[in-house]
Order: sequence, then structure tokens, then C-alpha cells
Amino acid sequence: MSRVLVTGGAGFIGSHVVDRLLEAEDEVWVVDNFNDYYDPDVKRRNVAHHAGDAKFHLQELDILDETGMDRVFGEAKPELVIHLAARVGVRPSLDQALLYEQVNVRGSAVVLKTAKQHGCRELILASSSSVYGCQKKTPFSEDDPVDHPVSPYAATKRAMELIAYTYHHLWKLDIVCLRFFNVYGERGRPDNIPAMFTQLAVAGKPIPRFGDGTTKRDYTYIDDIVAGVLACRGKQLGFEIINLGNHTPVSLNDFIEAIGEITGKKLNVEERSPHPADVPITFADVSKARRLLGWEPTTSLQEGLEKYYQWYQQMIKRA
Repeated sequence: MSRVLVTGGAGFIGSHVVDRLLEAEDEVWVVDNFNDYYDPDVKRRNVAHHAGDAKFHLQELDILDETGMDRVFGEAKPELVIHLAARVGVRPSLDQALLYEQVNVRGSAVVLKTAKQHGCRELILASSSSVYGCQKKTPFSEDDPVDHPVSPYAATKRAMELIAYTYHHLWKLDIVCLRFFNVYGERGRPDNIPAMFTQLAVAGKPIPRFGDGTTKRDYTYIDDIVAGVLACRGKQLGFEIINLGNHTPVSLNDFIEAIGEITGKKLNVEERSPHPADVPITFADVSKARRLLGWEPTTSLQEGLEKYYQWYQQMIKRA
């Protein structure tokens, strides 16, 4: 049993990580500020089933609050920090660039600084496939240059990686930055494309298609992502950046078709102009994850969407 602190632990990915940690009998401290990017009650429901578990400690706190973070680290004394808290989403970052910089860059610096001060030597940080920008070489490898981000969100995630390396270099912290590729699944954010398209399909509303539908995304199911996060534990890799993706890009046209098949709905596609922050493809080279973590994605898009849709139908019945 370990003491683990998870930032953003009530969110989509974070709550699934917390589930797995508690199943493994770890003592888990969750830091989440329940911001209004989407309905905070959704995030509260994500972790409500852990109420009463003596191993679960929930702290409603912003990672920018240095005093509060110092207090929580002092109480938790974590052996491992899994830093998932962030302002997410490429498109919203265009209108809120300063907020994204504050949370994703300065907030991450607060987490790193506080971990160092309290003697925590191991951190796993959530980065993003967005750092690869519009590069044409595929699949995307961790050694590829990432000097041309096309959104403030992407730039902040790359900045976080650089700050993390500095903490490793100066203070020898073991840090793994995981570049997540298009994560979807149960509890997915409402602005997440699989969640949004499913909701629109069920409601009989038009599905927006930006561009001609040939852009491709490497959709990765939540269970595979969580397995990758936890595979980093105790590896003592020094500093590494590792892709976690499904290694199987799917075009937007094929994805929309898959949503229609899963939901059994006839879809009305509404044409939209391409968005300037969209990239033509995301495509993960996962050979490094395979070599260092023994990790492999195991969930096809069809299987993952079926699981998500089953969950979604249950949520509708409960509403």
C-alpha cells in the first residue's frame, strides 16, 4: 500500500485512476477545485461512491493555492504524485490563453515545487498529443521536434514538460510525462467528441463535421490510459516522455459512421469550416511505452464505443 496524491482526481481520467488505486488498497488523496469548465456536480458524482472509504481523502483545492497545496502535501506525505489537473481543450484555450497558462504552467510548477519540498521523489504528469502540432511525419514519436504548437493549450503542455525536466535535472526527481492521445470513455467530458457526438445522435440533432472529414484521431479508451498511468509506478525511469495512444487513427468520417452504428441512429451531418487549431492527424508511436512500461493498448474503437454507449444509456435512465 502506498500514499498517492492525485490532482484533478475527480475529473474524467482522474476518477478512473482513483478507482484503480483504491482497488489496489492504496491510500489516495484527491485534490480537485471542481471548476465550472463543465458541471461540477458531474465531477462530484465521479467520486461520490468513495465517500466513507477511510483510504479516500478529498480536498477541494486549486493547485494554484500554494499554501493549501503545502498543507495537503504535509498531511498526505505522498510517495507518488499523479498530476492530472489542468485546463483542457484546444479550442477553449484560444479565448482563455492566460487562464491556461496559469493553471497548466504555473499550477504544474506549484505541484512540482511542493512535491520536492515534501520529499516526494516520484511524479507522473499528464501531457497531451497536442504538443506534436501539425507535423506530417507519422506515427508521432517522443523524439520528434515539438517546437511549433498550434494552440495555447498545446504550448502550455509542452512548457509543463520542460519545467518537469528541470526538476529532474536539478533535484533528481523521477518524472514521467505521459502524452495522452484522444482519450474517451465512461465519465468523458461533455465537450469530448465521442461524448458530444453520442449525445447529439441520441437527441436526433445534427452532428457537426469540421472540414471534409478526412482528419484522423487516435482515439484511446480510458481503461488503456489508466493501465498506462499505473504501469509507470516504481519504474525509476529518471525523466521520460511517453506516448499513450491506440496506434490506430480513425478518420472523422469513419468515426461519425461508427457513432451511427453504435447508437442505431440515422445521423444528420452538418458541414462546418475547418477550425484553425485543428490538426490533420494524431497518431501515437507506442513502441517506447511497450519497451519501458510493458504497455499495449487493447481496446478497439468499436469495443470502446460500445462500452461507452452502454454506460451512457444507464446514465440516461438514472437521470
